[in-house]
Amino acid sequence: MADVKKRDDYTIDMNDMGRSGKAFDQTSNSPRPGPSAPILPSANNPILPILSYCGSSILMTVTNKYVLSGFGFNLNLFLLAVQSIVCVVAIQVCKSSGIITYRDFNSDEARKWFPVSLLLIGMIYTSTKALQFLSIPVYTIFKNLTIILIAYGEVLWFGGSVTGMALFSFGLMVLSSLIAAWADIQHVLQSYGHSEGEASAKVSTLNAGYMWMLVNCLCSAAYVLGMRKRIKLTNFKDFDTMFYNNVLSIPILLAASLLAENWSSANIEINFPPLQRNRIVLAMVFSGLSSVFISYTSAWCVRVTSSTTYSMVGALNKLPIAVSGLIFFDAPITIPSVSAIGVGFVSGIVYALAKVKQSSAPKGGILPTSAPPMSASSQSARDSLKS
Repeated sequence: MADVKKRDDYTIDMNDMGRSGKAFDQTSNSPRPGPSAPILPSANNPILPILSYCGSSILMTVTNKYVLSGFGFNLNLFLLAVQSIVCVVAIQVCKSSGIITYRDFNSDEARKWFPVSLLLIGMIYTSTKALQFLSIPVYTIFKNLTIILIAYGEVLWFGGSVTGMALFSFGLMVLSSLIAAWADIQHVLQSYGHSEGEASAKVSTLNAGYMWMLVNCLCSAAYVLGMRKRIKLTNFKDFDTMFYNNVLSIPILLAASLLAENWSSANIEINFPPLQRNRIVLAMVFSGLSSVFISYTSAWCVRVTSSTTYSMVGALNKLPIAVSGLIFFDAPITIPSVSAIGVGFVSGIVYALAKVKQSSAPKGGILPTSAPPMSASSQSARDSLKS
């Protein structure tokens, strides 16, 4: 893939495609060419990549939730290993077909990138555990808290800054999380209040989900900040990052699954019941392909729009992801839960607007007013965490 730079004014001139670099000779004696083929309207239309990016984000969240919570699934590490294997196979096929390009495996680069892959494993594992215990709307709302940790991590380590508008969005994010947690607990008490033991078990499940979500936010922030530090050593692009992350994760995930997870025949029957086995395996493979879709569509979205539009899409994408949990799963639909989704949605928009306003501010003065520019792969990974 070409080096995608995230600039607000970045566009693709379709008329330059295939040019050798020389100006067209109007006085050429060669026969006058026939009418050129019309450029497809969708080639530079931002609607298709934006919808594709949103759709791939929803697809991955829904398929993961389907596998993790539908049938008592507990082989989380194995699920992640399968997703990594599918991802590597898919991008290798795309590379062999000439659709994308990325670097070949290099042991020195792998050694430099290995700490980032460990952080990624921690992030995605805790993500699956949180999603297993929490509904998709609550998971999506709490994921916003990662933005706060990343923002203050940039202040500490990269000379970033937090504006008043961004601080206001952080307050809305915390408020939406508190409303979501309160709505969840109230729903449990109202639904299972007649049975103290059952209500206590349900609340304990929610508490476990909140703890996993807290750890996931910490791991996610550590991954994004660590990747930003390491990417300067390797100059990785989007698919370089995806390739090394997955290749380095596969042996660790497989070894951890064999050592830490229950591979008895009885537990395999629980995780892969005969009647649903094919659907579960298909969902696992599909979720691995979804990660490829997210990476490609995010880069596509930036190519035909701008980093500003891409940030806004990431903020607006919160709503359909949360709504998908209400549609496809039994997430409770109550006034507090809908209010939490609304506040979380508004907080994402306010934060995106704050970043747009900050990036358009003059860069003069002695003290830094914004974080240094990020590479395409680093910003794509950061924005994907918000979805």
